[in-house]
This record gives sequence, structure tokens and C-alpha cells, in this order.
Amino acid sequence: MAKKKSITSTDIISFYMEYSLEYNEHPKSVYSFAKKYNFEEEIFYKYFGNFMSIEQAIFKVFFDNTLSILEKSNDYSNYGARNQLISFYYSFFELLTANRSYVVYALDSKILKDMYCLKSLKQSFTKYIENLDIGLLETKQDTIDKIQKNTLKKSAWVQLLITLKYWLEDTSPSFEKTDVFIEKTVNTSFDILNIKPLKSIIDLGKFLYKDKSFMN
Repeated sequence: MAKKKSITSTDIISFYMEYSLEYNEHPKSVYSFAKKYNFEEEIFYKYFGNFMSIEQAIFKVFFDNTLSILEKSNDYSNYGARNQLISFYYSFFELLTANRSYVVYALDSKILKDMYCLKSLKQSFTKYIENLDIGLLETKQDTIDKIQKNTLKKSAWVQLLITLKYWLEDTSPSFEKTDVFIEKTVNTSFDILNIKPLKSIIDLGKFLYKDKSFMN
């Protein structure tokens, strides 16, 4: 039988997910993997360096497809940062649910221990968080502002991991508990980030500091 030539990266990802679920293990080699799906080994290396890079690409595809869905929505572009992030979570976990068997296989119990397959997802997600219009306290101190932004990205990533773990363990119909968890955790995060009360405290502190009679 002639080898397939019009093989795309999407095809290879689909083959890999199918193989992993069918045999509950990684392919033994690129050669045997390409032979099974009837394409030349060199086509694999056109897109991927090894199987690990495929595993990373799969979760990056989930992320990219989520953003693609959201960007087609007029409502999403008009949302504030809070509702945009909630919408991202809902859409992202809908895609994960559609591919739950593979995600469970890929992550298993390793989610907080061995996250190499989430490396590309982490890079994309933290960049997404950085580009959201999330209000932070502007101190006009470069070092402090940089720490705030880095802390925001790290905490957002940890929150996504925690939500992933919750979803993996969720046994409710249609994973409805995860939907509630998403709404509550994102809202809580934004409430914590609400800088208006903090600004008021700082303004009060400045006022009292200038009030010599109070300071005395």
C-alpha cells in the first residue's frame, strides 16, 4: 500500500491520541508509529521532534481552539477581564471534556508532579493572562510592579492547575460542579484583586501622614 503523503500535524496528533487510548501507552518508536498509520517517518519530524513535543502540542491546541472560539464571539470582546476569564475557563473545559479520555490518560495523577506535557499550555496561558486588562495597583516602582505582574501570572497558572485537578476528580453530571467551582474561584480571585479598597487605605494613610497634628 502506498504511503500517505498529505499528512498534517493535526493528523499526527489525532493518530497519537488514538494510539495512546487504544494501547494505553506511548508508541514504542517513531518508526513503528509511522508504519502503523501508513506515512513516512520523515513527515513526523517535519512537525515534531519527539513524542513529548506532541504531548505538549495537544494541550496547546486545546488552548488555541479555545481562543479561536472566543474570538468569534462578539460578546466576548465586550466583556471585562473577569467575564473574559470565566468564558475562557468554560470554553477550555468544554474542549477538555470532549477529549476527557485522553486528558485523563495524559495527566493521570501527575498533574502537580510532572507537568512536562503542560509546558506549552503554561506559556500560552500566562501570556493570555498578561494581556487581559486586569487592574493592578500602579506603584510607579518598576520592581514592585514587575513582582505584581509575575505573581498574577503564577497565581493564575496555579488556579488553572487546581481547576484541572478538580475537574479530573469531578463525578457530577455534565461536570456541573466544575462549572460552579470555576465561577466561584475566578470571582474570588478578582475580588481579592479589587484595588479600590487598597487605594482608599493608601489615600487615608497619605492624608494622616500629612496631618501633623494626628501624627503627633
